[in-house]
Amino acid sequence: MKRVLFTSFMVGVVALGAQARQSLPPHIVLILCDDMGFSDLGCYGSEIRTPHIDSLAMNGIRFSQFKNTGRSCPSRAALLTGHYQHEVGMGWMTAVDEHRPGYRGQISREFPTIAEIMKSNGYRTYMSGKWHVTVDGAFDAPNGSYPVQRGFDRYYGGLHGGGSYYKPEPLYNDLTRITGLPENYYYTTAITDSAVSFVRQHPSDEPMFLYVAHYAPHLPLQAPVERVKECLDRYKVGYDVLREQRFKRQKELGLVPREMKLPVFHKEFGGKRPAWTDLDETRQQQWTQSMATYAAMIEIMDDGIGRLVETIRQKGMLENTVFLFLSDNGSTNEGGFLGQLMADLSNTPYRSYKQWCFQGGTSTPFILTYGKAARNKMKGKLCNQPAHIIDILPTCMDMASAHYPTQYNHADFPGISLLPAVQGKKLQKRTLFFEHQSSCAVISGHWKLVRANRNKAWKLIDLDNDPYETKDLSKQYPQKKDELEQKWNEWARTCHVLPLEDKKWTQRINYYKQLHPNQRGEK
Repeated sequence: MKRVLFTSFMVGVVALGAQARQSLPPHIVLILCDDMGFSDLGCYGSEIRTPHIDSLAMNGIRFSQFKNTGRSCPSRAALLTGHYQHEVGMGWMTAVDEHRPGYRGQISREFPTIAEIMKSNGYRTYMSGKWHVTVDGAFDAPNGSYPVQRGFDRYYGGLHGGGSYYKPEPLYNDLTRITGLPENYYYTTAITDSAVSFVRQHPSDEPMFLYVAHYAPHLPLQAPVERVKECLDRYKVGYDVLREQRFKRQKELGLVPREMKLPVFHKEFGGKRPAWTDLDETRQQQWTQSMATYAAMIEIMDDGIGRLVETIRQKGMLENTVFLFLSDNGSTNEGGFLGQLMADLSNTPYRSYKQWCFQGGTSTPFILTYGKAARNKMKGKLCNQPAHIIDILPTCMDMASAHYPTQYNHADFPGISLLPAVQGKKLQKRTLFFEHQSSCAVISGHWKLVRANRNKAWKLIDLDNDPYETKDLSKQYPQKKDELEQKWNEWARTCHVLPLEDKKWTQRINYYKQLHPNQRGEK
């Protein structure tokens, strides 16, 4: 009799526990990778093996027209605040505090981060990985802008924007700087280990917000030898064949219109892009090795995401967890000539690269998946509506029914919630704006106005008929060009974008450091 009563009691406890878990706001896992191109996931057309991310995509919704800011730290600032990067002081890089409102090199204290908002709404908040929104001059000691000072209960990772995967520096555990790493240390694996640890320690009866900011596949190209070997054979056919194969799969997946032809972007190479057969054997081998390393870095990240999902499943939290996955910008041409040829493949089918506001720099895969299948009304489907990285925070707030903290202003986000798209509904229409290193763009409906930098002429693009930005229609539609330019100028004046700066990297840093010796992000 006692055994029956005990069993009945335990069944009741489990039922109440399950009911309590279901009454919780959803756990949210936000995963950001670094410098990964639009076509670099299996579910976006790639030969790179990403089964765990692909599984999230097949059980959720993929966006085909999701945009970012074109660069790492500006995208992170927009993601963390729901505002354009210039509004919150992160208009350029963390490399220097220019002491201009839009260019302080870190996020302004006047704007709450997503962690501060979720925490004020009862969430426990965790972050593992790349921060990159604290000005470099404050890396030696906390200045109020470190992750645990901006709303995260726990943090493990690097404050920097670049560096080694084997010896990243500086690394922090909360506010404690980490010194001395094991011989087998690899940053991507460590980021996963930390995220998994946070989940295991999290109380299941409280809502969790976890931000996993992977460094992969940002340069330098570094991965264990055995993982690179597994990828080598896939890349021996060269980038021309692979680019065509990715484009074909993108058509099959519905990511690009079937009637479109894949352009070759000769102008990006200063006249003529070399065919694979134009390269000598040495360069072909170098490209193959580099691309295999790049693929291995993404596959190791995917392995970690699989471990994280499984840990959440074992914890009994999966059905009440939402996953969001995206990249901070397009692939980069920073690796020289061969690096540009890698990025040309990664950004298929789009033009240009990270740091410019053309499609290749600002287009990113974005996946949103509810753990509970019944909530996935768009399971496995695509959303072809425009969306932007400023929409991440409003979407998370909407999912959590979260309120904006009353002690802050700026509750009127330029970003919007993307939940209507998850429910198969239309999103609110708006105009989207871009600027980085004086590369500028504005998207309004099917029209885009874009220029490579402040010294170049604006180009008017019809995205419906020319998503690859090959035909300038500004002379054919001068009124539309003027209208969009006026909109961009108004936004730039309002959001602390002006005046534009086009000094080269080192020159810009040295100029503002000499002008403003205080480089700790302080007023």
